[in-house]
Amino acid sequence: MERCRIFLEKDRLMSYDVLKLSGIITGKDDHEAISFNARHKSYDSNTILRILDHQKKYKCSNLQLANYFRLSRNTVTKWKKMFL
Repeated sequence: MERCRIFLEKDRLMSYDVLKLSGIITGKDDHEAISFNARHKSYDSNTILRILDHQKKYKCSNLQLANYFRLSRNTVTKWKKMFL
């Protein structure tokens, strides 16, 4: 509950915040849930930019970033071409 409080006290949640909350609440997902969620994700431009900022901040490769956020490497590359 304490770890979720930061997000729940916000006036407006972004997609990135919902992803973080979901990870906190569920902990480790099973393979079936991960597969289902991967097919139904959508990101707004603010969330995409925050994900790309995460890559810069922690000096991750596209593969590392994709694994961390459970994305495709091709998605990360596409976002970088579109937004950077």
